[in-house]
Amino acid sequence: MGQSLPKVSATGSAVANPPSSIAVPRVNSPTMPRLSYSKYPWKTDIMATVFWVGEQPTENNPTPNNKSSWDTEWEKNFGGYDDPDPLKRGNNFCPLNFTPGLNPFYIALPYNDCLDYSTHKPEASRVIPWFKQRFTKSGKTVLRGTWVAIRYGNRVCYAQWEDCGPFVTDDHEYVFGNAKPKNTSNRGAGIDVSPAVRDYLGMNSNGKCDWRFVDVHEVPVGPWRTLGNNNHFVKAQVQQQTQRKADVASRLEELRKARDAYFKQSGNSDQRIR
Repeated sequence: MGQSLPKVSATGSAVANPPSSIAVPRVNSPTMPRLSYSKYPWKTDIMATVFWVGEQPTENNPTPNNKSSWDTEWEKNFGGYDDPDPLKRGNNFCPLNFTPGLNPFYIALPYNDCLDYSTHKPEASRVIPWFKQRFTKSGKTVLRGTWVAIRYGNRVCYAQWEDCGPFVTDDHEYVFGNAKPKNTSNRGAGIDVSPAVRDYLGMNSNGKCDWRFVDVHEVPVGPWRTLGNNNHFVKAQVQQQTQRKADVASRLEELRKARDAYFKQSGNSDQRIR
């Protein structure tokens, strides 16, 4: 949960809709998403607070953020302390002293689908719209990494769901339904956003926003697509590069075999390509 921090001006300019295939991302993004998309409706006028990886417990927020609800080594996997101090953050929306190993654009919502690492909550399969599509085994979350759009004023940022809160973890009526957040702390906050989200939107340490879930194919080009081994777009690029290398290696092996066969037929087997 957030502490008071000075306002940070947003950077970036508007760009066109994202291409149909994954490309090397740029640091710009659209200011507004496609408003006609209605699979997941906007939740409006929701109080947002700022939290960060490595945040230490305080009297008003007793839960440390070196771990998340789904990652016991969250700070380690992130690469370090996601310092929220604007003076210690770079123009790429990241901490100055390291490149995050996870997407710096992350949020928390007040629901956890798992009771522990072996059991889902009894209502999870009923209330989570995509439960059946993502379920692999009991106790493995189907929520972590889900993309959301956050609208603040005339800007929209995209981020991944990586932790649970603020304060409560059982509010499925709000997260997946039409209810308002049942949390009453921090002016009834219903979403926590990372320093990168704060900076991109130009928020203070808290503010009213709108948010909604989005499918992966709906996430436009922007800084949220550039970093993190938990990032769908980064993983897709790595897979494409790996496949290209495999294709090249396979083709070279075919050429070697063809040339070896040619020289063998010609009675000059010592000329094999090595």
